[in-house]
Amino acid sequence: MALFDSIKNQVTSQLKREASKVVNNAARSASQTIAKGRNHTESFTFASLPASVEQLQALPEASLDSAFKTTALCIAVLCNLEKDANATWEMLDYLKGPESVNEKEKSFIKERLSGKQYKTLSFFKGATPDNGYTPNTPYTITVSENPYSFDEENWATLYVTSGGADAPRPIKLRRKPSTNQWFINDIQCLADIRIPTEQDAWA
Repeated sequence: MALFDSIKNQVTSQLKREASKVVNNAARSASQTIAKGRNHTESFTFASLPASVEQLQALPEASLDSAFKTTALCIAVLCNLEKDANATWEMLDYLKGPESVNEKEKSFIKERLSGKQYKTLSFFKGATPDNGYTPNTPYTITVSENPYSFDEENWATLYVTSGGADAPRPIKLRRKPSTNQWFINDIQCLADIRIPTEQDAWA
């Protein structure tokens, strides 16, 4: 009887170990699948960049029903700052939803882009230091996520890549559940990049 119990216990232990392996492997596989699924990019193309809130609202991306669309529009809007600051603030207000661009944010953006409007253009396809960050037309921008972009409910951090930087730059967004729209929360992508070659005395 003791021998039977011993064999039974060994078999039970072995079955538990095998079952544990199956569960762990399945969980690992599911985790990898989720990570891969949350690493994609989306590209957006604009015939021209918006210069007023009316032009912005006329774009299909202005539905703001995805964080990717809002991120792409944010960069497109910032390209207008040097031409018309007031119109740019109005467009950013639209992209911020229930909130408005406050004076601190305006000061921060102006400081980062003063004399360096090429930073915003650098996020579009074809813009490089060698061509003075002149993008191809129509204007195409790619927005990417990583496995952690949507970790917090109703919040997201997406990324845009500059032709003058080595790593993608973040933009933080917040979702309004009642409308399912994504709005700009924090523009974190305006750090310095490589200056245009024509301005580089050491080039």
